[in-house]
Amino acid sequence: MQKSATYPPPPVVLCFSGHDPSGGAGIQADIETLHRLGCHACTVITALTVQDSTNVRAVLPQSAQRLVEQAEAVMADMPIAAVKIGLLGSAELAAAVAGLVRRLGPVPLVLDPVLAAGGGTELAGEELIHRIRSDLLPFTTVLTPNSPEARRLAGDTALDRCAAILLDAGCRHVLITGTHEDDDAPVTNRLYGSGGTASWRWPRLPHSYHGSGCTLASALAGHLALGRSVQQAAFGAQAFTWNALVAGRALGRGQHLPARGCSAQAPATGAHSAESGFSGPA
Repeated sequence: MQKSATYPPPPVVLCFSGHDPSGGAGIQADIETLHRLGCHACTVITALTVQDSTNVRAVLPQSAQRLVEQAEAVMADMPIAAVKIGLLGSAELAAAVAGLVRRLGPVPLVLDPVLAAGGGTELAGEELIHRIRSDLLPFTTVLTPNSPEARRLAGDTALDRCAAILLDAGCRHVLITGTHEDDDAPVTNRLYGSGGTASWRWPRLPHSYHGSGCTLASALAGHLALGRSVQQAAFGAQAFTWNALVAGRALGRGQHLPARGCSAQAPATGAHSAESGFSGPA
């Protein structure tokens, strides 16, 4: 009788995200991305949403007590290699998640500060933003805001100053994505940390995409769970996301949806990397 092959268990990533019924963003983005990277996603729903590929119509936050119970059950059962946080839905839920990650200890944590939907709907009030700054940034390994989110979180306009303010607030690295900047230029994403900065330029794609930020943050958490350095994880996550967007499809009336099942793990053709002074442990 032939002996069956044995495989090492995949690293477990604990995801706190909202549910998107269109399948473009949120928990489904986390599951698809992490599975593609060879990780196992444990998912805790922060909020149900009413949305499609055009916009978010309603956010329905879940009970903080039930959220804590779900996460505690997983944390007691499996070794958590990384945490990914997306849509939170309320300040109460942000505080509950902060209490959970505090108990987890020194586990890599990627925080995607989902402050507004692609269609323009506001998803975070000032109380929630305050909780993100005060309760979650001190535990964050990599914060992944787009440029409008970075400006709103930091209260400044210059992105370099925004990064410095957010690092001073406690997070160890900030990856600011440049999709919302100059429409005629390549997209430049910049990683900031105590060791310096690194930047990457990517060809600007012709469409807008629903779930690109979720995909990037999930891929970054997956790469960290697999043992990569922050700089390696940041580049790998961008490559994964860019490939998923290139293969994306317009399934509805709004934004294109990323095709994460088609995304290659290898760097995308045409990506350019420029590094500046990034040194020391990631």
